[in-house]
Amino acid sequence: MYLSDMTRPIYYLIQIKKYLKYIFIIVLWLMYYFGIFTHFFELDYYKHFSYPLETDITKCILNLKGILPDQLSCEIINPYDFNLLLTTNKCDQNIQLLILVKSALNNFEKRASIRKTWGFENRFSDKPTRTIFILGTTYELNLQKLIQIEHENYGDIVQYSFVDNYYNNTLKTLGAITWASTYCRNSSYYFFSDDDMYVSIKNLFQYLQNPFEYPNNIINEVKNSQSIQKISETLFSGYVFNSSPLRHQISKWYVSLFEYPYHMWPPYVTAGAYVMSHTALIDFHYASFFTKRFRFDDIYLGLIAKKLNITPLHCEHIYFYKKYYSIKNYKYVIASHGYDNSNELLNVWLEQKSFGNA
Repeated sequence: MYLSDMTRPIYYLIQIKKYLKYIFIIVLWLMYYFGIFTHFFELDYYKHFSYPLETDITKCILNLKGILPDQLSCEIINPYDFNLLLTTNKCDQNIQLLILVKSALNNFEKRASIRKTWGFENRFSDKPTRTIFILGTTYELNLQKLIQIEHENYGDIVQYSFVDNYYNNTLKTLGAITWASTYCRNSSYYFFSDDDMYVSIKNLFQYLQNPFEYPNNIINEVKNSQSIQKISETLFSGYVFNSSPLRHQISKWYVSLFEYPYHMWPPYVTAGAYVMSHTALIDFHYASFFTKRFRFDDIYLGLIAKKLNITPLHCEHIYFYKKYYSIKNYKYVIASHGYDNSNELLNVWLEQKSFGNA
């Protein structure tokens, strides 16, 4: 079709208008998909935060403990009703530290490396430690048989009946807390870790002597070899984040307004590695009964801490990423993420141990 110089602009304008509505629809859909509209409907966390149960759960906990039975009695909305398939009697005496490692079923090599390195239980004669691995279950009978054999050889596996997958990490964390608060109440502290971490238990003990001064308490040679000094009865410490929910649906961490309507998360500790005092562990255990479960375990612990009025203590020496390695660079590192290679973990830990840093 021939268009004159006079009619050509009109023709193009008609074509643009013809497709403009489709372009508009696509833009709106993309804005919805990436969560841009969602932010307009978020509630202000600082003004409106509330999370089921919408009550002061500290009174519920006192009632459940039997300390003040006349306090408020609350409905248990989150019972931990999974069966204990494998367990251990490692906590048959008072210990300073229980190490609870969240591990995937197939990670046999990682567990073997941890037993040889930072999970080695006789590392410090004056500070008894115990190490256990928390697992879910599987429908693969051969894999379950291998887990059973591993437990018979080492006696350090605690396994619950939930299916072991990423979105059940909250169940795995709650399993660790439930087991520790039920079968290992005689530990001073509880260290939680993923199985792909480098950890210096020596530095962790130094940190626990004075969490507010580390590593200055090492530099200034402040020592307490007899016992760990309790700085806080309700210590809950790790790498603390203050961040917002991800609203774009392409992310595996997408959270809808129905799940969580507020524009900010409560302060939370990244799930890779963190430490709790004995009192904090027991309170978290009881508080979980009265706190609606959330599928991301680090966020869930942040929600519980908020409801308990516990402020997580930030520790910059626990790294949620893989810290660049050098002998000097790891002098004060407590934990670093990203050690998927078991041989690398073994080599790094042995080198740091030889220089007195692990």
